[in-house]
Amino acid sequence: MPNLNKLSELKKLCDKNNALLVAVSKTKSVEEILSVYNAGQKVFGENKVQEITDKYEQLPKDIEWHFIGHLQRNKVKYIAPFVDLIHGVDSLRLAKEINKQANNNQRKIRVLLQMHIAQESTKFGFDMDELTEILSAGELLTLENLEICGLMGMATFTDDAEQVDQEFSYLYNCFQKIQSRFFSNKENFKEISMGMSGDYELALKNGSTMVRVGSAIFGER
Repeated sequence: MPNLNKLSELKKLCDKNNALLVAVSKTKSVEEILSVYNAGQKVFGENKVQEITDKYEQLPKDIEWHFIGHLQRNKVKYIAPFVDLIHGVDSLRLAKEINKQANNNQRKIRVLLQMHIAQESTKFGFDMDELTEILSAGELLTLENLEICGLMGMATFTDDAEQVDQEFSYLYNCFQKIQSRFFSNKENFKEISMGMSGDYELALKNGSTMVRVGSAIFGER
């Protein structure tokens, strides 16, 4: 069963740091999610389209659903009617598809642009040069049904805290540069989604506004 004491501790820590706690509920049952929801947690993150749509149907409608996995363009239409935030926009083509499906549903969808900050090549995302180039070209900023709210990144999966610290610090610096150059007049560009169960404290220290925590709340899979 979920660790509700840990949940309470995490919520207090996030409140102290003006950050949002996203409870990562992938692979967890509706009953487990309800237990965490009834303890006051309203924001949940999923990384599989089929799973998030099934859970959306079964769970209370005031839950804020975040899609935190790698999103394929052909799956966007299934989550477009209800998703609150898509964390991992890693290409212009994906952004355009989200914009199209948001328009079809007569709504705006909030998104984060994913940056590749880890040493592992398996993680997705833009590097700083790519992101600057795409934003400079302008098309991304004309997508009217897309609300770009900030950046997201995943640190290297390592026990080397110094490396993780440097990667989070780098993402924070990228955020500041991107914000001042392209979003200085956009109040909603304010989110930095970084930090998971193993490194959320380092992420918060480096200015994260959103941590994605699963196993610390729900237990190991």
